[in-house]
Amino acid sequence: MRLVFLGAPGVGKGTQADRVSANFNQPKISTGDLLREAVRNKTELGQEAKRYMDQGQLVPDSVVIGLVRDRVGQPACARGFILDGFPRTVPQAEELAMMLHECRTQLDRVVNFRVPREQVVRRLSGRRSCPACQTVFHVEFAPPAKSGVCDRCGQGLIQRSDDEPETIEARLRVYEEQTTPLVDYYRGKDLLVDLDASGAVDSVYDKLAKLLPRHGAT
Repeated sequence: MRLVFLGAPGVGKGTQADRVSANFNQPKISTGDLLREAVRNKTELGQEAKRYMDQGQLVPDSVVIGLVRDRVGQPACARGFILDGFPRTVPQAEELAMMLHECRTQLDRVVNFRVPREQVVRRLSGRRSCPACQTVFHVEFAPPAKSGVCDRCGQGLIQRSDDEPETIEARLRVYEEQTTPLVDYYRGKDLLVDLDASGAVDSVYDKLAKLLPRHGAT
């Protein structure tokens, strides 16, 4: 399966991509992870990306496309992948289509995750991350055993700058202005299906599984 998961920050598409990846043995490609790795490694692209991420703005296509192209070209992705966080704009979608055409393949499905705005803000503002091992917790839905401390490695947890309330609002505005046209783009390609991603993780996954190509969805 070659899938794209669309949706505003905080709709849960990353969590569901992890489950699909594990259950169907398909690599998950998260541009968020790729970008944060570049930032941690202080690469030239990483430093450029950080300036935009800290302001809740989309990272320029030239940075994101380069990272994705390298990842999709790896042998692990030859039989399929799940793209989480890419594409975010119509030009990125067109670039992705060109990449896949060069590999003589194409997308199978695009899933549009939909969650009410107030739920998105609640989910994101409660996230806490470990700067050492990158484990993510939530103060309400998935708290650590000891408040403010990572269960895995014992480091103090932080709230990422892009999870602060003011930045969340900026991220959502950017998404609505620049990414929403992707829904129309992929719907026009007859690739898009909508998914109500509110509710419990298991319930959302059950609905998602029925939409995937192997389940005969159209």
